Amino acid sequence: MSVTTIGDGLVALALSGGIVSYLFIKHASRQKRMEIIHQERMAALEKGIPLPEFPLDLMEEKPNPPEYPVLPILGIILSTLSIGTMIVLFLTMPSDAHVWWISPLPFVFMGIGLIIFHILGTVRR
Repeated sequence: MSVTTIGDGLVALALSGGIVSYLFIKHASRQKRMEIIHQERMAALEKGIPLPEFPLDLMEEKPNPPEYPVLPILGIILSTLSIGTMIVLFLTMPSDAHVWWISPLPFVFMGIGLIIFHILGTVRR
């Protein structure tokens, strides 16, 4: 049975509030940018200057995908250190605590995931 505390609720509330605040600020800055572009275009129309076309959604233009040279290195480090830790825990822990040797397994999966992410990113290009 798990027991949650008021602190757990406050952490969840703070995280959700932070996410909502980030999305609101992102939307507000995009809206402000669109208003500025609109005012500039209206001023250009009044002066008779030809208007260049611009994409309606400025956020849809995606630059070239960034390179992540550190990901395979981090994946290899996470995987090997975690597998080594699992081996050491398996060989050195007493028999009553022998079930804890598998505890570094999530880090092994994280490392393998980073390596696969890097491989899939290079194959896609």
